[in-house]
Amino acid sequence: MLPALSYPDFEPTQTTLHLFSQIVGKIQLSYTRHRNHWWNMTFIPSDRGIAAHRMRYGETYFDIAFDFVDHRLIVASNRAHAPATLGLHDGLTVRDFYRWVVETLAAMGVPIEIYAKPYGMGVTTPFDLDEAHRSYDAVRVRDWWSAIAWSSDVLEQFATGFSGKQSPVQLFWHSLDLAMARYSGKRSGKPPSPNPVEREAYSHEVIAFGFWSGDANVTEPSYYTYTAPEPDTLVQSTLRPDGARWAPAGSGHLGLLAYEVVRDAADPRAALLEFCESGYEAGTKAAGWDVAALSSDFVAPDYRSDG
Repeated sequence: MLPALSYPDFEPTQTTLHLFSQIVGKIQLSYTRHRNHWWNMTFIPSDRGIAAHRMRYGETYFDIAFDFVDHRLIVASNRAHAPATLGLHDGLTVRDFYRWVVETLAAMGVPIEIYAKPYGMGVTTPFDLDEAHRSYDAVRVRDWWSAIAWSSDVLEQFATGFSGKQSPVQLFWHSLDLAMARYSGKRSGKPPSPNPVEREAYSHEVIAFGFWSGDANVTEPSYYTYTAPEPDTLVQSTLRPDGARWAPAGSGHLGLLAYEVVRDAADPRAALLEFCESGYEAGTKAAGWDVAALSSDFVAPDYRSDG
């Protein structure tokens, strides 16, 4: 059964966790090789939380992972005899988290030099000075991660029907959202954005799908889909299942489906798959993608019990 989620109740912890993730994410950005659309800087859902990609400094290879079962950060290296761990708990400040990570990696021979301020959060305090953000509700973190783990599995299932260029199912630390994306193979055709982050992210036609636990604009956990560049007729298509809707977002629209609608559905997995499929149908129809050329007929046997 999917856990109940509440953005207002989770928000203080979410903000702290978001800042923790940005620290690790910025380190990952510095110590991995670039992949298209920033795929090298994302986190991958793991069996116990979320994990960074393997990183390298000289002859040192290292990993950083969040364990949301035992609530700890784990830093491992080929230069260390054993992983170093930091307990995640209420009262742990962003400053102390940042300093522990920097000092731990320095002891493993990895100097850390990053732009040590939050990105796109409305928080401006440098990481090493931030003592205000220190909320960590372990129960709500575990519930959030359970939703991430389940949603990522459904998105992985959805991904099997596509044979074109497709992203991993991954967690972006700049916005703390779970996402995957399908590409037509064509460049966007729009003038390049002056913002280098957006320019790389949206260089090609894309239809994206994902989940995030809410923010100041959408104050409830929701699944989303969007098409970029957005075709003029996108919102003329009806999203499914009942409860899904188009909502204005910036200069375009997001397709939204509240997490609670999926959670309360007779078959939550089928409800989320239907939402993703309807978003894909809307985007491909409006943008004129060659759906037949991008489809996959392969059906792999599934030995798992679908929950």
